[in-house]
Amino acid sequence: MTANIADPVTKGPGFPEFVCMIALMMALNALAIDSMLPALPDIGASLGIASENSRQWVVTAYLLGFGAAQIVYGPLADRFGRKRILLIGVAIYVFFSLLAALAPSFETLIMARVGQGMGSAATRVLAVSIVRDRYSGRTMARVMSLSFLVFLGVPIIAPSLGQLILLVAPWRAIFDVLGLIGVGLMIWTLIRLPETLHPEDRLPIQAKRIALAFREALTNRQSIGYTLAMTAITGALFGFINSAQQIFYDVFEAPALFTTVFALIAGGIAVASIVNATLVQRLGSRLISHAALLGFIIIAAVHASVTISGHESIWTFAILQTLTMFCFGLIAGNFGSMAMEPMGHIAGTASSAQGCISTVLGSLAGFAIGQQFNGTVIPMTIGFTTCGLIALIAVLFAERGRLFVARNATGTVAV
Repeated sequence: MTANIADPVTKGPGFPEFVCMIALMMALNALAIDSMLPALPDIGASLGIASENSRQWVVTAYLLGFGAAQIVYGPLADRFGRKRILLIGVAIYVFFSLLAALAPSFETLIMARVGQGMGSAATRVLAVSIVRDRYSGRTMARVMSLSFLVFLGVPIIAPSLGQLILLVAPWRAIFDVLGLIGVGLMIWTLIRLPETLHPEDRLPIQAKRIALAFREALTNRQSIGYTLAMTAITGALFGFINSAQQIFYDVFEAPALFTTVFALIAGGIAVASIVNATLVQRLGSRLISHAALLGFIIIAAVHASVTISGHESIWTFAILQTLTMFCFGLIAGNFGSMAMEPMGHIAGTASSAQGCISTVLGSLAGFAIGQQFNGTVIPMTIGFTTCGLIALIAVLFAERGRLFVARNATGTVAV
C-alpha cells in the first residue's frame, strides 16, 4: 500500500493545484461544447447540412454521450478507484476528438461527438467523486465553487479560441486542439493525482449492490430533488448554448459581437462563482441558491416580456442574459453539493446517477428549446422561465415545501 493510497486526503496536490486540476477536468467539457459554436456554419457548409437547426446536433450529440456514460463510470470508480477510470475516460475523449477531426460525413462527426462525450463523462463523475472523497459540507461547496470559477473562465474564452483557430485553420483543427488538451490532462493526472479512494472503501461490482445504490440515490428526497432541480436549470443553459450562434447571426445580425457578448454572459457565471465561494461558508448553500433561483425565474420572466413586447435588442439581451447566468452561477455548485451531501458512502455511484439524469434530460430539454428557434429570442426566454419554475417545484419537494431552511436526514429542521 502506498502512502498516497493510504492517506488520500492529505497527500497529493495542495489546495490551489487540486482546485485547478478539478477545474480542468470540468473545463474539458466546456471546451468541447463552446469552442464548436463559431464553427457550426463552417461544419454545416463543409458536410452539406443546410438546416441551421440540424447543426445543433453537434452540441446535443456530445451532451447525450456525456450524460448517458456517467451511469457506467460511477460503479467502475467505486470498484477500481478514481484515477485509473479517469485516465481511461480521458483517453477515450482524446481518441474520438481525433476521429471527429477526420470525419468524412456529418453522420461520422455525430458518432464521434457521442464518443467524445462518453469519454469526457468520466471527468464529470470523477471530479465530483474525488472532491467528495476529500471534502464535505460547506468546504466541498467552496471547492466546487472555486473549481467552477476556474472552469467558467473557459466559456468566456472558448468561442474566441474556436474563432481564432478558424482564422488560421479549418474547423477540424478545433478537434485536434481538444485532443491535445486531453493529453495534457492525462499527463498531469498521471504524475500528480494520487488515488483518493481508500482501499477499504472499494465496492465490488455486484448487480444487486449497484441497484440498491442507484435506488438510494434516486429515492433520497434531497438527492433526487436537487438533481431534478439541476436538470431543469441545466436544460435552460443548454437551450441557450444551442440557440446562441443562431441568435447572434440571424436575430441580431451581429456575428462579430458573438464572442464578445458570449464572454460577457459567461462572465456573469464566473462572477457569481466568486461571490458564492466567498459567502457560502458564512451564509450556507440553501440561502444563496434558493434566493438565486427566485432571481433566475424573475429575470427570465422579465426577459420573456421584453422579447414578446418587441423591445429586444442585442444590449437588452446581453444585460438580461448576463443577470440570468449570474443567478445560474449561484445555483449550480450549491445544488450539486446538496444533491451529493447525503451520498458520501456511495459517492461514485450517486454522482453517476445524478449526472446521467441532469445531463441527458437537461440536454434533451435544451435541444427542445433550441429546436423551437424561429428567428426570435422568444422560445429561449420562455424556455428559461419554464425551466426555472420546474426547478423551484423540485427544490420545494426536496425541502418539504420550505425554502432557505436546512434539514437533516430525518427531514426535520437542522439546528
